[in-house]
Amino acid sequence: MTSSLANDNGPRLRIGMFSPYSLTIPGGVQAQVFGLVREMRRRGHEARVLGACDGPPPESFVTPLGNSLPLAANGSIAPIAPDPAATLRTFHALRGESFDVIHLHEPLVPGPVMAALLVHSAPTVATFHAAGVSASYRLMRRPLSRMINRIDHKVVVSKDALALVQAELGGEYEVLFNGVELAEIGAVDPFLDGRDGLPTVFFCARHEERKGLQVLLDALSHFDVEARIWIAGDGPETEALQKRAGNDPRVEWLGRVSDEEKFARLRSADVFCAPSLGGESFGVVLIEAMAAGTTVVASALDGYRNVATHGLDALLVPPGDPVALADALKKAMLDEDLAVALRLAGSERAERFAMSSLASRYVDIYRDVIASRMSS
Repeated sequence: MTSSLANDNGPRLRIGMFSPYSLTIPGGVQAQVFGLVREMRRRGHEARVLGACDGPPPESFVTPLGNSLPLAANGSIAPIAPDPAATLRTFHALRGESFDVIHLHEPLVPGPVMAALLVHSAPTVATFHAAGVSASYRLMRRPLSRMINRIDHKVVVSKDALALVQAELGGEYEVLFNGVELAEIGAVDPFLDGRDGLPTVFFCARHEERKGLQVLLDALSHFDVEARIWIAGDGPETEALQKRAGNDPRVEWLGRVSDEEKFARLRSADVFCAPSLGGESFGVVLIEAMAAGTTVVASALDGYRNVATHGLDALLVPPGDPVALADALKKAMLDEDLAVALRLAGSERAERFAMSSLASRYVDIYRDVIASRMSS
């Protein structure tokens, strides 16, 4: 390990952070990977992101390992890279970088993360994100259980993620909620130069059934408030959803947006709406909305309850109920006293999920597994 110092008063570490999904396609896991590495680099550590890239690497600290292939998983499409070429590039990268520690996100996803787990020589930390059900965990329980024994420290991002992996594969795990880059959100200028008097609802997610955009569109027929509805993102259901919305003049289709634009629109919107139907292990996007000072209206999913409490810092409604969703949106827009209270509580809630705090804990874990390996 290098002896130069990082700004967290310990030896500077060479960290290899592996993403299971393409780094050029937006996603919650990818956002955590990038956020952690940016924070590690701010502290003086030599941290790199490694994973598939469908196009030029999005950051200078990214090592691309090939293109991804779409695979259906958990009601979504996972852009993974299970091909031999990506595995070979992973082997070359591991040999060339000499990392002090490697950090694998979703370590049992076929592709670079699984390859790194199988051939690693450095101490290994792994973070499990998925919640709900996993047919692959159940069908391949025995080999996967043996595989996770190669991990020096295992982390899950929520109680729901813990329930899945521990029930299927066993083992001991530390629960560490995901983090949010609070300073970056606060530094972005609002998209609108001041509120123009027209209430704005913002939706930002992949256009697929489990994200519930169809529920929001159906809710508009029960929503008689003049408003602006921003819909960001794209996906396999975009065309059908646009037809479902018809010619409603309140709806603006934005397409895929950058993180900077997402934060700018969050800071301008009155309400952020997350009407997901399931498959959410943790509600990072809700924390981002709270940090931006936006009122949150979301489905009452277990994953979202990890970060939001109905009536305290958000309004949570039964998933799949457009009437209840419309009522909550109207309440969030028309009851100013309630909206102010929710935003203040949400801002305080967001502070508990600072990426800087999460990174500090991970650095401690890295140092522990390195020390343990050196002493064994």
